[in-house]
Amino acid sequence: MRTGIRRTAAAATAGLLLLTGTLPQASAQPSSTPATARPNSVPPDLPAGTPPPADTGAPDVKYERTSKGCVESDTKSELIEYMPWGQVYLNLEQAHRFAKGKGIKIAIIDTGVDPRNPRFGGRVQGGGEYVFGNANGTDDCDGHGTEVAGVAAAAKTEGDFVGAAPEATILAIRQTSDRFEFKGDANNEKRSSAGKVGTLAMAIVRAANQDAKVINISLTNCSAPKGFSADDQKLQAAIRYAVDVKDVVIVTAAGNLNDQGVGCGAQNNNLDSSNVNSVSSPAWFANDVLSVGSIARSGEVSSFSVWGPWVSIAAPGEEIISVDPKGTGLTNANVTAQGVQDIKGTSFASPYVAGITALVRERFPNLKARQVMERLKATALHPGNVSGKDNKVGFGMVNPVAALTAVLPAEAAGFKASDPKEMNTSVTPPPGLDWPPIIVALSGIGVGGALLMLTLVVRNSLNRKRRQPV
Repeated sequence: MRTGIRRTAAAATAGLLLLTGTLPQASAQPSSTPATARPNSVPPDLPAGTPPPADTGAPDVKYERTSKGCVESDTKSELIEYMPWGQVYLNLEQAHRFAKGKGIKIAIIDTGVDPRNPRFGGRVQGGGEYVFGNANGTDDCDGHGTEVAGVAAAAKTEGDFVGAAPEATILAIRQTSDRFEFKGDANNEKRSSAGKVGTLAMAIVRAANQDAKVINISLTNCSAPKGFSADDQKLQAAIRYAVDVKDVVIVTAAGNLNDQGVGCGAQNNNLDSSNVNSVSSPAWFANDVLSVGSIARSGEVSSFSVWGPWVSIAAPGEEIISVDPKGTGLTNANVTAQGVQDIKGTSFASPYVAGITALVRERFPNLKARQVMERLKATALHPGNVSGKDNKVGFGMVNPVAALTAVLPAEAAGFKASDPKEMNTSVTPPPGLDWPPIIVALSGIGVGGALLMLTLVVRNSLNRKRRQPV
């Protein structure tokens, strides 16, 4: 029996919140690579010296509440009496012997984080507000951000559920919500929900400047490839600033296929993976972020998880258990217009990886952001192919214990990988014959045959003598 069901609206259950704005197409932006040669699966180069966007710390337009009510709890504080399969699969209990995220700040850029659930234990800090009011990210009308934060960093109290980094600090930044709208003005088009690529870029800069060591972004801007806008370049510059200047690891959802009008419209299942049907951003900036796909309990890739050459890694993203956004207990399902639905999405695979990243940052404090990213990819459970990577799960399922314990030569000072050597794998015999070994072999065969004949003659002679009558 399923216990701990909460009531919410359909848009929050999709696990994918869309941002307004255009999506990238490589040919629309100058680059060191000719536009005709660059596939649409690769973002344009960031022009040298591009600064990160200035952070206003406020919404770019004035949003108003819609008629949708805020999420309400319907769990009645019931206890979910089983451990999430993803938690078991990732072996978090063993991983927490090495680190729990203490001293590491995880920024949750989402619909806000409600700090009142006791499993947060006073570890939620207000970080920024780009939607409405002055709650500074600690008001969550949608519930989505609070659930994401629970997967990343909820502490274990009663029952078996625990977040990936149960001692990490949570920096709450509200950047999007489908409970708010902008009706438009002379300078800006109307928006049916709050959130824009430009304010996402500002939120990343804000989180980095507040000493977050991990940023989780469980929302995407997904569509068919389009022009690369000024806001897209701001996002790219903000990500590069966070990673290379402020030493932050950015973890982001890979994106979901269209669900109730929310998500990517087409799967990237075309034969040429370098030219894709859908582009999912910020996951698209693969060289600078960890993009997370979703795995089901069966071990297969979730049917909704968007593929792409930018996918870095994978984590459980189905049958999710997390904190109740408006109660004191846990939740494992949403009540929508379509009925009761499990909590699922790459939105929830991403905070698993964000929490595990916090564990690695605690255990290996001297590793830079890009080294942490490489460690997580190197220790993942790689898919079984030649390259150890594919476009569905990237380098494979994240492996927390291996990420916390493996010895990687690449991290050693002065380590240099050996140059690859060409190997002759031809099965064609060499021209001509090498006679000396052939003569030796034939001589051995002759001697062996002679000894065999002598043995047979002696044996036959002895047998005849034994058969003579006395």
